[in-house]
Amino acid sequence: MSTDEPVSFGYRDVSDDGGRAARGWWDANAVEYLDEHRDFLGDAGFRWGPEGLTEAEAGLLGDVAGRDVLEIGAGAAHCSRWLASRGARVVATDLSAGMLAGAARLDAATGVVVPRVQTDARALPFADRSFDVVFTSFGALPFVPDAVRVHREAARVLRPGGRWVFSVTHPLRWAFPDDPTRHGLTANRSYFDRRPYVEADAAGRVLYAEYHRTIGDHVRDVVTAGLRLTDLVEPEWPEWNDQVWGGWGPERGRYLPGTAIFVTEPAQ
Repeated sequence: MSTDEPVSFGYRDVSDDGGRAARGWWDANAVEYLDEHRDFLGDAGFRWGPEGLTEAEAGLLGDVAGRDVLEIGAGAAHCSRWLASRGARVVATDLSAGMLAGAARLDAATGVVVPRVQTDARALPFADRSFDVVFTSFGALPFVPDAVRVHREAARVLRPGGRWVFSVTHPLRWAFPDDPTRHGLTANRSYFDRRPYVEADAAGRVLYAEYHRTIGDHVRDVVTAGLRLTDLVEPEWPEWNDQVWGGWGPERGRYLPGTAIFVTEPAQ
């Protein structure tokens, strides 16, 4: 009999498409996740990763005032809400109904209402060239086996001169244990092992899958989608941040990168 509790963990190939597993996992864990990280996510509004780098500091999206902006894998739409407060016409999308329900609660709490659409990032329900900027902060891409489809959709809905910016777990991290302490500084698997991390229940049903891509894989996916890379940002761990978030934390963060942010634009 299948249960909802994972009983096996590890790196292996799976036939599950990832998207279905991701939706169920985030629906089930949305409230706990948002409660756990409320202060960190809500303090500055738009963070690119656990290091704490904000869009206000980095300016990777450019001037968003008066521009049409799409967030993919928005979760509770913290980033979109920050952009809306700065004059962007923003739409937040996510596959998880649980996360979008969290966004609705934040709308009520903050008074900043962000339009939301529940959709798979690999099949966006928007017309070609609808947005000036498309972005995601740790959304969608890690949870699908066919990330190039997400890039193609982002490229399709971008207007000429637009930007597609995405942050992911730094690929180097996949060679090391998911441990924020010094114990996580010794590599224990190959960086080139692209098998996803998988959690399954007693019946073998995939409950969670997260996919690894090397730096080269990310660049090739971007190029295949008709985009070109204009910047790659690797945030350093700042002295002020004592937050431990899963495998991220100040002890290991001073030695190893935890986040990679890719800035791209249409090739033509």
